[in-house]
Amino acid sequence: MAGERILIVDDEPEIIDFIKMYLVEENFKVSWALNGKEALQKVRLEKPALVVLDIMLPDIDGVELCLNIRKISNCPVLFISCKSSDIDKVLALSAGGDDYLTKPFSTLELVARIKAHLRRNRMSENNSSNDAIKYDGLELHLNTHEVFLNEKLISLSAKEFEILSLLMKDPKRIHTVEQLYETVWKENVLEGDSRTIIVYIGNIRKKIEPDPSNPKYVLTIRGVGYKFNHNLSNS
Repeated sequence: MAGERILIVDDEPEIIDFIKMYLVEENFKVSWALNGKEALQKVRLEKPALVVLDIMLPDIDGVELCLNIRKISNCPVLFISCKSSDIDKVLALSAGGDDYLTKPFSTLELVARIKAHLRRNRMSENNSSNDAIKYDGLELHLNTHEVFLNEKLISLSAKEFEILSLLMKDPKRIHTVEQLYETVWKENVLEGDSRTIIVYIGNIRKKIEPDPSNPKYVLTIRGVGYKFNHNLSNS
């Protein structure tokens, strides 16, 4: 984990320097950007292991920037923001964010969350097999963390990929919202966390379903949870 590159995107140099100091102490490589355009260039060129992203930037909204990042990278994106409303958090997660911290925050907590996301990504990569799971035009490749729909690459965030892979690996099983959250986030469900899964399922459907309002792949089992449609052809 030490030596991995973290990209900090914030228009306040003081905050960048503050976060950078703690990350360097943990032996991370640190890059930074003061605006969205510069951040997107560094994601392309440097391929960071994780992005710490402020929502309020001078040239582009952080949520929109996250959507653009998701077109070229599946690395975890951890939002930091002075906005604390539920709608702001939902928008950030819907855009492909993996976590959200409200300013002012504990730098120790930020570092701990960064390490947790990197550790989960690494464990997922180490435990993956070379097999692809295929169902009626949808392919999920565990070893490369890639998803294809009718041979077209679909960009999913790390958390979106984990949720979809859980459903596709065991398509006959119905997963409750609580089970999905605790398996993917490795945390006990608290009040409001169930909304996070609902947002992620909606985001996955927008990317893979021909008609998200009438899903073909990820089904809702009313009053229970979600499952993958195992009746589809798996050839």
